[in-house]
Amino acid sequence: MPTERHTVVGLPATEPAPERRHAPTRVSDDVLLDAARTCVLAAGVRRTTLAEIARTASVSRMTLYRRFPDVRSILAALMTREFGALLQKANLLAASEATGRARLVRCSVESVKALANDPLMRTVLDVDAELLLPYIVERLGGTQRLAEQVIAALLAAGHEDGSIRQGDGPAQVRSVLLVVQSFVLSLRPATADVDEDALLAEFSHLLDAALRP
Repeated sequence: MPTERHTVVGLPATEPAPERRHAPTRVSDDVLLDAARTCVLAAGVRRTTLAEIARTASVSRMTLYRRFPDVRSILAALMTREFGALLQKANLLAASEATGRARLVRCSVESVKALANDPLMRTVLDVDAELLLPYIVERLGGTQRLAEQVIAALLAAGHEDGSIRQGDGPAQVRSVLLVVQSFVLSLRPATADVDEDALLAEFSHLLDAALRP
């Protein structure tokens, strides 16, 4: 009795029907940013390449290029993520303070400590400090804008509860940002011969006195 052969229409009888392929899972931005962080900590900003980030993330260069067209864009996203998270943690630590002024002062001090001692910030300052110069003398970057949002919210709370003197809001926000920024960038050399806790205590008094009604 002859054996029946079942065929798939349009295909030779000897070939199986093709398996249905599923689209590959999309790599999250965090995976790519984690890889960028690893590369920067190992080699510095200037020696980090998209090819090295792609290898570290175990993705193709094209996958990375579609999301971040150049090193500058992925590093900007990385710093916004990393430093933004530190600012939010500092804000949470300050949430228990009784007044808007106390919360703003505490948040500022905690932000300086966290940012100045963050491995990514320290690597940038140690190896590629000149890359920060445009954000000091030319324009504000994404992290600075994010910091201003945090400062503005705390400042508004202080205005509302009467613990912070009334004034030009945007100018007050920018002034606090500039003071915090200077302490972040200079804390390490400034504490080479001065106790860090004592210096941060003076920073706290400085801000508190400047904001007091």
